[in-house]
Amino acid sequence: MTTRTPSPVPMRDDVHVHPGPALLSGLAGGPSLTAHRSQYGALPRLDLPALMDLARAAGLRGRGGAGFPFAIKLSTVAEGKRRPVVVVNLSEGEPASSKDSALAQARPHLILDGAVVAAVALGARDVYVVLPGDRPLAAQRMTKAMAERKDPVRLHRSIADSRFVAGQARAVIELLSGRPNLPATTWVPDAVSGLDGRPTLLSNAETWAHVGYLALRGEAAYRSNGTPDEPGTTLMTITAPGMVPQVREVAYGTRLRDVLPSSLHGAPALVGGFHGSWATWPTLASAKVSVGGFRSLGLALGAGIIHLPGRDACPLEFTSRVVDYLADQSAKRCGPCLNGLPALADAVRGLLVGSGRQARIEVLAGMVERRGACAHPDGTVRLVRSLFTMLPEEVAAHATGGCMHRPLRVAS
Repeated sequence: MTTRTPSPVPMRDDVHVHPGPALLSGLAGGPSLTAHRSQYGALPRLDLPALMDLARAAGLRGRGGAGFPFAIKLSTVAEGKRRPVVVVNLSEGEPASSKDSALAQARPHLILDGAVVAAVALGARDVYVVLPGDRPLAAQRMTKAMAERKDPVRLHRSIADSRFVAGQARAVIELLSGRPNLPATTWVPDAVSGLDGRPTLLSNAETWAHVGYLALRGEAAYRSNGTPDEPGTTLMTITAPGMVPQVREVAYGTRLRDVLPSSLHGAPALVGGFHGSWATWPTLASAKVSVGGFRSLGLALGAGIIHLPGRDACPLEFTSRVVDYLADQSAKRCGPCLNGLPALADAVRGLLVGSGRQARIEVLAGMVERRGACAHPDGTVRLVRSLFTMLPEEVAAHATGGCMHRPLRVAS
């Protein structure tokens, strides 16, 4: 049996869910359908024009990382010639993310309400819920919630593989099609041709929870949080060594430093997860939670992950471990993943001990970026390059055999 490279951030099933202003309000009532209906009332039946108008008016965007306008995706699916399907992607293969898992445990019916209201509006008969294979509590809570419901559509349950790339959209479609749960090359969006060639409305759990909240509470409640240009809230996962993952619901426009534990102020952090970027403390301290605001700082809000390794942790060593993990987790179906990522991991490891060179890493990055069957190589390159743009002093210290944070320890 092959031993897989462990994740530098453990995959946790336990999570501390903080009360929030919208999706995470009223948590004391519990996750049952009875409690959910007591808080929100019956799910309204919206036709397609009404749901599209509501999504446009609220400025609803997906929370899977790309921030794509939900109304546009909904419209694309509706324009298909075949009956569409709806998919709830709860696989959450990123070890540092716990937001979808938190929703599955605390707000499962808000997720399902969003998927069901969209399915009914589209005339879809089936909603497929893909559950995580490595977070049993989240999967159990979601399965129980599905059993409580009586909806005008069929709810189907599948379990994703325990693999980083298993949550990629096309990998989810492959799983539901009865093939290996791995990314596959496609030139057509899922909204045009997804499961069985049908238009497929696929989003992550947080996006569906926002759809459910918007349908139940309306535009005014949705826009009561955030800013006029960026309304609403987003879920963020805050992780640090030895700490239970913290999931917080944050209104857009909130100062990022107010979300982070004060005990870890002053240290660099990894923003956006394993496919994200490093950020210095001055950058973190000045940032506001915003898709556009993060982009202006050279960062990506992505799936809302902030990992804080701590003041004494070496970012370069941590990055090396992440790249080792990502190289091992790839689908290994194309050259950039099969050969390029292991070579990149070796080069980063060399940089860690002072024997590698930035020029070599740039060559390898150019060979894998935008050449893979999915975005996995691109995300890995983004992480590595952020070392040079955000933490050049750390890289320079290692080039001479030193380390700015602590005595060097190379992972075996």
